Amino acid sequence: MDWQATEFNTAWRHAFMGLVRKDPRFQDPVAIKESIAAWTHCVRIVEAQLQRTGAWVAGERFTLADIVLGLSVHRWKMTPFAHPEMPAVERWYMALNQRPAFMRHGNNGVA
Repeated sequence: MDWQATEFNTAWRHAFMGLVRKDPRFQDPVAIKESIAAWTHCVRIVEAQLQRTGAWVAGERFTLADIVLGLSVHRWKMTPFAHPEMPAVERWYMALNQRPAFMRHGNNGVA
């Protein structure tokens, strides 16, 4: 959770605030591009972890790590830019979306 709070969230801030929230303070195209690259790098780390663990971020069982990272990955998927294919993340994200609580609070139409 520390990594998600200190690195993952920091990576997406400029791209999300510029592309989704349309905040005028976050419209520098170079900064947006750098933010997307850093954000996607974080999702690649999640991809590698899921390739190692299989079902869930921490292993065979659903944990708090899946909730925390699932919210950040949802925001990544909902932000309008080209997303590279990440099959393990996609499989995991689809599994998260089978959980009623994630549908209510995570994939609820709000990026």
